[in-house]
Amino acid sequence: MSANSFDARSTLQVGDESYEIFRLDKVEGSARLPYSLKVLLENLLRTEDGANITADHIRALGGWDSQAQPSQEIQFTPARVIMQDFTGVPCVVDLATMREAVKELGGDPNKINPLSPAEMVIDHSVIADKFGTNDAFQQNVDLEYGRNKERYQFLRWGQTAFDDFKVVPPGTGIVHQVNIEHLARVVMTRDGKAYPDTLVGTDSHTTMVNGLGVLGWGVGGIEAEAAMLGQPVSMLIPRVVGFKLTGELTPGTTATDLVLTITEMLRKHGVVGKFVEFYGEGVAATSLANRATIGNMSPEFGSTAAIFPVDDETLNYMRLTGRSEQQVALVEAYAKEQGLWLDPKAEPDFSEKLELDLSTVVPSIAGPKRPQDRIVLANAAQQFKTDVLNYVDVVDEAGKESFPASDSPAVTPNGAPSNPVPVTAPDGTTYELDHGAVTVAAITSCTNTSNPYVMVAAALVAKKAVEKGLTRKPWVKTTLAPGSKVVTDYFEKAGLTPYLDKVGFNLVGYGCTTCIGNSGPLPDEVSKAVNDHDLAVTSVLSGNRNFEGRINPDVKMNYLASPPLVVAYALAGSMKVDITKDALGADQDGNPVFLKDIWPS
Repeated sequence: MSANSFDARSTLQVGDESYEIFRLDKVEGSARLPYSLKVLLENLLRTEDGANITADHIRALGGWDSQAQPSQEIQFTPARVIMQDFTGVPCVVDLATMREAVKELGGDPNKINPLSPAEMVIDHSVIADKFGTNDAFQQNVDLEYGRNKERYQFLRWGQTAFDDFKVVPPGTGIVHQVNIEHLARVVMTRDGKAYPDTLVGTDSHTTMVNGLGVLGWGVGGIEAEAAMLGQPVSMLIPRVVGFKLTGELTPGTTATDLVLTITEMLRKHGVVGKFVEFYGEGVAATSLANRATIGNMSPEFGSTAAIFPVDDETLNYMRLTGRSEQQVALVEAYAKEQGLWLDPKAEPDFSEKLELDLSTVVPSIAGPKRPQDRIVLANAAQQFKTDVLNYVDVVDEAGKESFPASDSPAVTPNGAPSNPVPVTAPDGTTYELDHGAVTVAAITSCTNTSNPYVMVAAALVAKKAVEKGLTRKPWVKTTLAPGSKVVTDYFEKAGLTPYLDKVGFNLVGYGCTTCIGNSGPLPDEVSKAVNDHDLAVTSVLSGNRNFEGRINPDVKMNYLASPPLVVAYALAGSMKVDITKDALGADQDGNPVFLKDIWPS
């Protein structure tokens, strides 16, 4: 029960339902606060107990000085906790251990339960061992269950043993995509109260739900356990960076291009320990799927959260994903009543400000080892030739005897190091593997697979490639691992699945896979050639992180790209290919096929 020092307790009527709410306008100064701090303010109003959370804490947040350095500590009580299996299993083990301890002390073990709703999505265990075949998904599922039988049995027990604890089973999706599509409420209801949906999660990319207007971020396992048991998270009132969006994306650019541009900007600006909040006319022109992609990469920005306020786009997405009309009506009524509804013309009080005209965003990738190292797509091949020098000896041993000392041995005419190695595939076909070969092309990660625009674009690139007679190069391990079954459902309904299959992007699983390093082994002959000849090969993935050694132990250089570009690079087969100018392959009549020929119009 809140101490209610500000007389903020009130009632909100939505249709036939009435809810208890805590009015923000009862706190002086609340109207000028950014959206994210209004959410924190409501949290304090509702949980004020006169001890851990006092009227002084509430006044401090209401009177927030945007230019001050963070110094005031507050206690944030998240509405729920979300977990993935790697970091979530220890939390459940601890709860089970607590039950054992209570039982030994003569108490009732059934009293040990989460006080805040807790949800776990099993997504970190699937490995893309098998690929490129119609039964790859089932084979990988069978391998996953074989490796994790005891863990999964334990989690199944946990779901039945604990109240307010749900487990989304393996082979369903990625935690953050399942969160935005299904679990997130935007406005929570519990015990007759309505209040903003907030959370902490045991995964850094929990911030994806920020795109839906839900404040939350990743924490450690102990903090998550504490939150499950109703304990608040201690934090300093943060600085809030306002990121103004204007204009609209131009045709041909994607959410991936946008988020890589934002990553580069925010990394240069410096946002560690800060909230980032998006505002301005351009927010209304940014789809919810694009907002979720941006929110997902908050850890790569360096920020604690990267949030968008609630607006009509939020409501449309809730309807699209099957939320009830009562829930949608509640979100709209609550947000408007509490001043949490987006006003595109408003200029809230921010600590710092940046601005981006969306029309200036151009096709980009990032790499070879950091998400913030954005490369304009048109410059990618040239940049590779520079970057690869950090990964290979320019003078490869194989070429030393063949050239005079004044020449640059083992370097092709275009300036890139070269050490072609003949490889024989199991079916007897032969090809040459060289520095820059794309050995992994993965449509992976909730960052992009949650976004229907880029996923359909990838499928359409595959369709046009098949119609032109193109397929992946034989050394490329191609995988499709969506963040939920929603993706494969709309692929099937649109008749696009066969085209993805024909270029090698068969379904391998619903989980994180390549994005967290679960890419599985490269084909034996490729791995042997890479390791025997120390080749600097590459991966291209639609993920959020590309640090050295993360994607695959055989792969030195990793690039983040949109799903349609992942398909394009699988067709090209090498980072040396300038896919904006060079042919990706030849059609049935031997004519060159360029990216512009297969790019969706």
